[in-house]
Amino acid sequence: MKRSLVVLLGAVSLSACAQTSPTSTAARPGAQATSANAPSSAAPAEAQVRAAVKKINPRVDIDQIGPAPIKGFQEVIVGGQALYVSDDGKYLIDGALYDIATKTNLAEASMAQLRSRLLKTIPVSDRIVFSPANPKYTVTVFTDVECGYCRKLHSQIADYNRQGIAVQYVAYPRMGLGSEDFRKMVAVWCAADPKKALTDAKNDRPVPYRNCKNPVTMEYNLGQRVGLTGTPMILASDGTQLGGYIPPHELRAELDRMAEDGTRPAASSATGSP
Repeated sequence: MKRSLVVLLGAVSLSACAQTSPTSTAARPGAQATSANAPSSAAPAEAQVRAAVKKINPRVDIDQIGPAPIKGFQEVIVGGQALYVSDDGKYLIDGALYDIATKTNLAEASMAQLRSRLLKTIPVSDRIVFSPANPKYTVTVFTDVECGYCRKLHSQIADYNRQGIAVQYVAYPRMGLGSEDFRKMVAVWCAADPKKALTDAKNDRPVPYRNCKNPVTMEYNLGQRVGLTGTPMILASDGTQLGGYIPPHELRAELDRMAEDGTRPAASSATGSP
């Protein structure tokens, strides 16, 4: 069963370990009012679609509803995935919608906008940042201290910086909330020197456990809302998903290409509030 439909039907847990109980979109940190949670002022089609989705699962959190690229349908973003529901609320399509002529996934633009909005709720102070003096580009990377590709990316962090790329890490303990993985990431984010602690953890050097007011749970939950299915997840400043692990020179080439094509804003501005 696809992840988006699993979220909607509430059939199984999305994480391997403990997970927080569902809450309303408005109650979650960083949530912003959208057409998805403003039924009183929504267009009739949006209201019909919202009601249909809530009928399937009253507890589901809808991040966004808007007109779909196909006539007679609304695009619904839930659990980091796009669904397409008919304006009358009778039919649901669960799957990628591609433009044959351009060979593009039409949901990606909406997902990028949502990711960009959600990433702005994570202040830079809640990230672990590795940056050159004057970065040309800034990327956000959802990371885990255990995964092999996260470790490979971090082993080349100096090379990314030499390519003019600032890397802003946010936490995604892939084993779930309450896991040993989660505990290690809390220790990293609460360390006196988080950059050193992150490097130590990714090289199997012990990081003394320390708890504090930290963003790990919030960033984990946000990772699910932006459609994360594996770590690392590299995002451009406009919310475009660039991929998982990408070698430093290839990432620089892709960012240059996007800048030349005008498909992203100036990357030197940091993603998130100062």
